[in-house]
Amino acid sequence: MLAKKTSKNQITLPKEIALKFQGVDYFDIKKDDNKIILVPVKISPADKTLNGIRDKMKKLGITEDDISGGIKCGEERHLLYGLKILFFLACYSLFQ
Repeated sequence: MLAKKTSKNQITLPKEIALKFQGVDYFDIKKDDNKIILVPVKISPADKTLNGIRDKMKKLGITEDDISGGIKCGEERHLLYGLKILFFLACYSLFQ
């Protein structure tokens, strides 16, 4: 299929493709070599996401002290390492 980029850098998805993604308003855009890849994403309000993370942490038995320990670990060893732990916990909790 062919799609034209406008002068405002917009592309309209062909109807056949758009119909396969009904209800999807946002796409993550990635560049792979000379290709553009669109991945559908679901945007959730921040308060809903945070409440979901808190609920999942509670189910998993992760406490505020565990999070504080992760932060402290990051400060003591390397801040990025601590942030990776927190990011992993947040991602893990969203998809479980």
